[in-house]
Amino acid sequence: MNNIIFNTFREIIRNKFLSLIIIFALAFIIFSISLWKLTIWDDNKIIIDFWLAMIEIFWLISVLFVWSQLLFKEIEWKTIFLILSKPIKRYEFILWKFFWFSLSIFLVFLIQFILFLWVLYFKDIEVTKLIIMSWIFILFKLEILLAIVFFFSTFMSTILTIIVSIMVYFLSHSLSIVLDMVIRTKNEILIFLTKILNIVFPPFEALNTKDVIWSFSSFSNNFFILNSIYSFVYLSFILFFTIIIFNRKKFES
Repeated sequence: MNNIIFNTFREIIRNKFLSLIIIFALAFIIFSISLWKLTIWDDNKIIIDFWLAMIEIFWLISVLFVWSQLLFKEIEWKTIFLILSKPIKRYEFILWKFFWFSLSIFLVFLIQFILFLWVLYFKDIEVTKLIIMSWIFILFKLEILLAIVFFFSTFMSTILTIIVSIMVYFLSHSLSIVLDMVIRTKNEILIFLTKILNIVFPPFEALNTKDVIWSFSSFSNNFFILNSIYSFVYLSFILFFTIIIFNRKKFES
């Protein structure tokens, strides 16, 4: 178990691409503080929209281009043989890897959230429930995306994992548009298939409340509770199928 923890943090810390992303993220933070001076529109809206979009893009790139490599490298570099030779089951390997990756994301995400609250305080912007929940939903999206990356990494190369995960991410954000277009065709088969896709694909669109912060003052508590539960259920299913595939995978020495 200690080997998994040590290897996970060593891989994350030594990844140069992640360091580059963090540098750019800090630059974005500094830019956002002075952004209100550069716009003729509502500076409160610009700051909140910019921060939420920046954080999601930052972690989208990070999960796709950094975290997608880590599990694949364990297999490609044969270090997984050393880990699995210890008294540890394969499902434990996946779950502990996912847990420590998630913990790393959460810690940095928490620091960014604190900085975001500081910016809001500095600009005297009210911290609404919808802003808080938008941050929580972004975290849910990242955890689901991380699980999806884990899933594809068990049987795909890094490049394919990145490409397919990007497709899943953007398709999941546009399924309501697709469903609306399909409904207009009045084709029952297409409508049924599109509804199936809504179940198969992650609930990213429902978690995308940051785009409506200025359109709605709030959502009902049931909306947040139901989407949170659905996110946990979807995440559990993805990890379950990841473990099944990983358990059946044969590693060539």
